[in-house]
Order: sequence, then structure tokens, then C-alpha cells
Amino acid sequence: MTVGRFLAGIGAVIWAPALERYLLLQRAASKDFAPGAWECVTGRVDQGEGFEEALHREVCEELGVVVHVDFIIGTTHFYRGSPDPENELLGVVYHCSLDTPDAVYPGVEYQAHRWVTYAEALTLLGEGASESWLGRVLARAEALRAGLNAALIARHRAEGIELV
Repeated sequence: MTVGRFLAGIGAVIWAPALERYLLLQRAASKDFAPGAWECVTGRVDQGEGFEEALHREVCEELGVVVHVDFIIGTTHFYRGSPDPENELLGVVYHCSLDTPDAVYPGVEYQAHRWVTYAEALTLLGEGASESWLGRVLARAEALRAGLNAALIARHRAEGIELV
């Protein structure tokens, strides 16, 4: 196998503690990849940028808000389109909290947004939701959020997760 370059990406699952809901975003119909699909904030890591820096930049660019990083949900490997090296991404998916859910202002990349419970997310995602990428991410977010203690989350918020 040829050794090549990988693109890096982030995912930000945003939780509003005051609402006890997750933010789902519907991709604009004009998007070249997965138009109309529901997702969390996603984006690429720019050259010279760390994962958490990219996460905060992407969330701010796409929603106009600043989030707290609570914990890592997991990593991901996928192709954005055909399985060619230029479409291959490795990513880190974070659980983030937002104190001011009313401040969210999705930009032109999205045609809709909704604050939903996990059960409502599965309904919104439709048939096969629990096996879909976002359905699996939300299921893991639910389990980790329920199992992690508040002191660890507070430490992540204060120090960050990325080792620099």
C-alpha cells in the first residue's frame, strides 16, 4: 500500500444543558456532498492548526458561538465521496456544551437547525438512524455523558484535551 497524506477533520456534537438537547444541522441543498443531510458541525483541520483550534474555529464560523469542549466521543475514518486518497479523512469527534443555545446562528452551509433529544434525533434521521454515522455518534455521546463525572468534564473545559 502506498503511504500518502491524510486530511484531518473534526466533528462537534453540541449539547445544550439548559435544554437537555443536541443541535442538529441540515446541510444546504446546494452542498456538493450529502445535500439535505442532518449532521453535527464538521470541518477540516487547516495546516498548522490543532484539532481543538479547528473545532473552535469551525463552530464559530458555522454557528457564531463559542462552545466548551467536554470530552472526545471518538475518532473517525471515512471518504468524502469516492474512496480515493484525496477524499480520505481522519477525524476526532468532540462532545461540546453551549450555555446560550439561543445565540446559534447557522450560516449559509445549513438550511435548518433543530435542538433535539436523542430519541427525537433518531426519528429525524429516519429509517436506519441507529446504524447511521450520526446515530452511532449520538448513542456514544449519550452513554459517555451519562458515565463521565463532572470533575473530569470541568478539567477538560479548563485545560482542554489536546496535549500540546
